[in-house]
Amino acid sequence: MKMLKKAMNNERTAGIIFTMPFTIGFLLFMIVPMGISLYYSFCSYDILSPPVFTGLQNFKTMFADETFYKSIKVTFFFAFVSVPLRLLFALIVAMLLLKSTKMTGFYRAAYYLPSIIGGSVAVAILWKRMFATDGVINKLLQAVGINCTMSWLGNTNTAIWVLIILAGWQFGSSMLIFLSSLKQIPQSLYEAANVDGANGISKFFRITLPLLTPTIFFNLVMQMINGFLAFTQSYIITQGKPMNSTLFYPVDMYQQSFEFYNTGYGAALAWVMLAMIGMITLFLFATKKFWVYEGGL
Repeated sequence: MKMLKKAMNNERTAGIIFTMPFTIGFLLFMIVPMGISLYYSFCSYDILSPPVFTGLQNFKTMFADETFYKSIKVTFFFAFVSVPLRLLFALIVAMLLLKSTKMTGFYRAAYYLPSIIGGSVAVAILWKRMFATDGVINKLLQAVGINCTMSWLGNTNTAIWVLIILAGWQFGSSMLIFLSSLKQIPQSLYEAANVDGANGISKFFRITLPLLTPTIFFNLVMQMINGFLAFTQSYIITQGKPMNSTLFYPVDMYQQSFEFYNTGYGAALAWVMLAMIGMITLFLFATKKFWVYEGGL
């Protein structure tokens, strides 16, 4: 009894006890499902009947499927265009909000709001109506004298850009991170630059931008991962149409698993996506030493 009481009063034991809920939840809701998914990726499984082990057949089918390559192309284009736009808008707005005013708090909340609600189904439906043939966008264009009855979501050239604009609009979280980093830059550096006669552009590229590169790197990694996992925009607004021009990889994975009842193939798609995201993340970390400033202030 004394040994048990002594063990319970130990800080290490207390730490283990307090982390047990997280550990158990992580094992039950992350590791176990991932293990099951890995097994299903080597099986023919349709949810309704028991899985049948087929080895690498799902992966052979995948690499011979044109839709697989189309979804990868669309997802890469979406991520590599929307993420830089989102970070650019976030940095611009953060620099505009750097100067404190009475309305600064309101502006921060207003710009952060899209990041909270932007991925919701309600906003996706609203966005779909805005870009419909009789939607707000065409009405506004007609109001200024442009007779536009275009179906923005029905055109293979414009549908993907509607989703990219929606993604770029959700820059609030990155903006707050940029704003916090901008406030950490010592004003003495700018004062010294003013003494040397540096203009605003020189101060931005020689002081602000280099010191922001760690934050840019963090935002880039996080937003790139989110870009590859985008689902709601495509599934609710376009369902991957027209002609698979907006078929994101997660949407293809969902359709294969729960609409076509080809769950084993969907699990294989999931593991290929995990491998792709892992390789992109490793590439970003490998190039970090060439452009991220880590020398301190």
